[in-house]
Amino acid sequence: MTDTDVDTFRRTVRTDSGEISYLDAGSGRPALFVHGLGTNAHIWRNVIDQLRGERRCIALDLPLHGRSPALAGKMSLPALAEAVEDFCSALDLTEIDLVTNDTGGAVGQIFVARHGHRLRTLTLTNCEAHDNLPNEAFAGTVALARKGELAPLAGRMLTDLAMSRTSGRGIGANFEHPDRLSDDTLRDFLAPVAGSAESIRRFEELLASLDPADLLAAETELRKLKTPTLIVWGTADLHFELKWAYWLRDAIPGATDVVEVDGGKLFFPYERAGELVAALRRHWNAN
Repeated sequence: MTDTDVDTFRRTVRTDSGEISYLDAGSGRPALFVHGLGTNAHIWRNVIDQLRGERRCIALDLPLHGRSPALAGKMSLPALAEAVEDFCSALDLTEIDLVTNDTGGAVGQIFVARHGHRLRTLTLTNCEAHDNLPNEAFAGTVALARKGELAPLAGRMLTDLAMSRTSGRGIGANFEHPDRLSDDTLRDFLAPVAGSAESIRRFEELLASLDPADLLAAETELRKLKTPTLIVWGTADLHFELKWAYWLRDAIPGATDVVEVDGGKLFFPYERAGELVAALRRHWNAN
């Protein structure tokens, strides 16, 4: 399923956090998919394609990403978590099977700590954990954002797609096969956060706000969480080492398993959707 195909399922809803664009495909029990920084709901398109015949698959564009505008107030992970709650409230979503990737996992952990009553199950893929925020591989980018110097790099990523695809600092480094990414796909991910001076400024604001205290504040509730939790982890991720998967398993009482995706990079849900879908089906059917 292409980006164009999946966008036939696109909807928009007004929430207390502003307008949020999202994909809504299929019917039945709701599965809510939350992406990370610098991507959007399209990162889940291949997962949705495989599950929409059996579940209601909902993937939102977080504020400032995809087709959702930035928040009116300060951009931060707690603010994004509240935007997810406002989104769930607007759509009256309960008994959710929540699935997250990348910094969407950090947003998800904060959301769960505050609004865990909405969940039926939780699945975390490669993401921040404990005090690993920002992670070492991303710290240089965050440092540029805090100095207000991210604009040249962000602008170049959008105008020089070859660099974005191949550079160790580009988005392509988070895919096993960046050579298979079309220019349109790269633009789809990058344009919302790097397409204008204002969007870059708001993205800098978000990156500059990254604070391990936000994750640590959620950890108390996370360590009490008995919601059935699955952890699926790409083992070749440059940002989130495999040890963090097992840290999460040991920290969350409801965590039952770690599924390793051998050789998977950060965005393996896009490239290796079948492996994630198989793990999700087992998890959901068991709970």
